[in-house]
Amino acid sequence: MYDAVVVGAGPAGSRFARSAAERGWDVLVLEAGEIGRPLACSGHVSLDVWEFVPDSAREELRQNEIHGARFHLGGADSPAHTFYKQGVVSNAIDRVGLDRTLADRARDFGAEIRTDHQVTRVRERPDRVEVDASGPDGVETFETRLVCGADGPRSKVRTEVGLPEPEELLHGVLGFSGEADDDDFVDVHLTVPRFFAWRIPRQAAGVEYGLAVAPGDDAPGRFEAFVDDYGVEIDRRCSGAIPIGPPPRTVGTRSFLVGDAAGQTKPFTGGGILYGMRAADIAAREIDPDHPATVHEYEHAWRSALGGDQTLGRAIRAGYSLPRPIQRAGLRALSGEIGVHMDRPSSLFSRAQLRAMLPWK
Repeated sequence: MYDAVVVGAGPAGSRFARSAAERGWDVLVLEAGEIGRPLACSGHVSLDVWEFVPDSAREELRQNEIHGARFHLGGADSPAHTFYKQGVVSNAIDRVGLDRTLADRARDFGAEIRTDHQVTRVRERPDRVEVDASGPDGVETFETRLVCGADGPRSKVRTEVGLPEPEELLHGVLGFSGEADDDDFVDVHLTVPRFFAWRIPRQAAGVEYGLAVAPGDDAPGRFEAFVDDYGVEIDRRCSGAIPIGPPPRTVGTRSFLVGDAAGQTKPFTGGGILYGMRAADIAAREIDPDHPATVHEYEHAWRSALGGDQTLGRAIRAGYSLPRPIQRAGLRALSGEIGVHMDRPSSLFSRAQLRAMLPWK
């Protein structure tokens, strides 16, 4: 019997597998298809991502260094309000390569990873969990003390064990054009109802375009209009759900969720790579596979660690829907040099941000 079966080999699942295996857990990871495919998430991350990646993989994964952002209230040619740092703010990275690197790291620490295993059923028993998965050799049943749902916004594990869904699921669309772009600023357009559209230069790897909308809105149509405004041809595209706001409960009797399955994302961007990996480390630290009730310690700990920034992130997102004159005044007042960390809205009140706002600096 395994100590944990992890469903999903994205960043959160692989990070949990690595951290748990390092602590001596017997861990199996089941991935529905190929690791990193299909791509359904942007690769624009803060520099904190390198805390989770071996030094040897950094240069290969890094595609561009970003120093700031231009915020627009209109289209491609509209005036921009610029926010910047003197140093690097964030990186554009190879998102598929990140998934594969993190999975390899989990293997290095002893986790077993099986690809092409689609989980079809999860049954929590008093003394174990039974996980059915359809693989190359047919349907197999794996017995485990605990099951970790790291299988994304439409989590099969979450459904099977009866846990509630995230507060909201947006529909995101990504596309990539082939033109090389060495610019070191991203463009953010507050033109999408309740969210935004973005353009991220990736040097030789091309340019990423994307947006997210509420369910029922015309995401493909809005995306086509967005890229047409920039006058580019999209070589490849993908789409997926983006969870905003965690559900009221992310643990069951012998089950727990991490990453997008748990709604561990930034409400103001939808990004969840760093939040999910931090929560994965918390899970490995707080949960004892011999004492399943410790999943509740994980629930408390991850909310304590991420909840404050998620609450502030909701307030930031509310600004996307303010009347244009108020948005324009706010952007004008706050633009310029910043000291904010892109993963931590609480840094709005940091000394670094206050220094950046001083008129005499």
